[in-house]
Amino acid sequence: MTSDFATLQDSLQKRFAAHIHRHPTVEWNEVRAKLSVATLRSLGWMEQTGGEPDVISMPDGRLLMIDCASESPTGRRSLCYDDLALEKRKKNKPAGSAVATATSHGVALLTEDDYRHLQTLGEFDLKTSTWIETPETIRTQGGALFCDRRYDNVFVYHNGADSYYANRGFRTYLVL
Repeated sequence: MTSDFATLQDSLQKRFAAHIHRHPTVEWNEVRAKLSVATLRSLGWMEQTGGEPDVISMPDGRLLMIDCASESPTGRRSLCYDDLALEKRKKNKPAGSAVATATSHGVALLTEDDYRHLQTLGEFDLKTSTWIETPETIRTQGGALFCDRRYDNVFVYHNGADSYYANRGFRTYLVL
């Protein structure tokens, strides 16, 4: 396990150094000091499922580890929004839900604000889309929100929470 964590930390440090614009005032030693065993387990899952996590300095001062893969992580697609939607789906149920999968790995779906900030640091989801945290007022009516980037703009859409598509996944984050 220690060897796996060392390999993961090496990958994270290389990505951190390659994308300084995502965290211009942060030093790697500051990040490394915040990497607990639980955090490394979550980051390991993010990495294994294609998320390419990296440190992002948020406008409100938070430091987040966010999935920075150019497209929605390949290991997290074709899932409906949450377990309630999964239960209600009668035919062709997907393997699971985005919210439950994220929660089980100690991470959360990005909010719309987090997603929009990520898009200021690069171009993401040009061919895919990403489920985002959905307000309860929308969720109680059966809907859920997702985002993508098209025509050099970030779009927020709605869909039935029980829908799922091969090109829709979910991005996650954890607070450092």
